[in-house]
Amino acid sequence: MTTYQEYQAKIAELQKQAELARRNEISEAKERIATIMREHNLTLADLGPAVKTAKPVKPRAPVPMKYRDDATGQTWTGRGRAPKWLDGRKKEDFLIKQ
Repeated sequence: MTTYQEYQAKIAELQKQAELARRNEISEAKERIATIMREHNLTLADLGPAVKTAKPVKPRAPVPMKYRDDATGQTWTGRGRAPKWLDGRKKEDFLIKQ
């Protein structure tokens, strides 16, 4: 029967082999890329930016309040979950007159 320590030793050896194989594959890939770039006379600038930048996020305009509880002064825009103070009541009774 194989022991836990023997499995750990096998795992460590396999991880070393996997890292060596990864390094070799990366090295070969770099060589193929460099060869293709030389054949087509390409530079890194020809390939474009390495990372796309995210579009700037526009700030959203605040949403006007649509409902108000006159007793507490609490308000709600009408978006998202209804607040607790509206439970069991009609929204129309709390509409803010504009």
